[in-house]
Amino acid sequence: MKTILVASSKGGVGKSTIATHLAANAALAGQRTVLVDADPQRSATRWAEKRAGLDSAVLPMDGSKAARGWQRELPEDTQYVVVDAAAGAMAHELMPFLERADAVVVPVLPSTLDIEATVPFLDTLAKLARVRRGELPIGLVGNKLRPWTNASQGSIDLWKQWPYPLVATLRDTQAYSVLTGLGKSLFDYQSAQVRNHQEDWQPLLRWLRKA
Repeated sequence: MKTILVASSKGGVGKSTIATHLAANAALAGQRTVLVDADPQRSATRWAEKRAGLDSAVLPMDGSKAARGWQRELPEDTQYVVVDAAAGAMAHELMPFLERADAVVVPVLPSTLDIEATVPFLDTLAKLARVRRGELPIGLVGNKLRPWTNASQGSIDLWKQWPYPLVATLRDTQAYSVLTGLGKSLFDYQSAQVRNHQEDWQPLLRWLRKA
């Protein structure tokens, strides 16, 4: 069973969008997938409930009151777990998930405020023994980027200097809001326009396969 934690110290960075897309991708690949929703807003849970009628359904699980034995609540045949962490949680609050995670995905936006808010969170992760030993990979995902702007390009250059790899850059698009409301993901469609955005995700998916 593979467990991916999607976490950020800042709200509104697209954490739930990334978590639901990772869950959808795994389910579409035929893996029995659970989406653990630890965010009080419950966005990931509502997304999974809307997807319930699909062959690639994702099972939602309440992670808001996670204890150290949270994995015992998972169905025995679970193959892939994505955890949508609560916004603003620091490493010590995420320990029940961090102890079991195979990788941590940290979304960050191309704005000074978001970048400054992310640094303290990354600092708390850096203190973990598993991270120091190289056993728990941390990957940054630049989200809501507009590649043609100086702001986005400047942020990408900055992130590449951070101690954790920038594993994907996702372009800004209204499609994510629409898809979330439908219980769908980019991976559920095959049009040429959607495939262009799907390509943004491939570096992240390759990185997770190696994690």
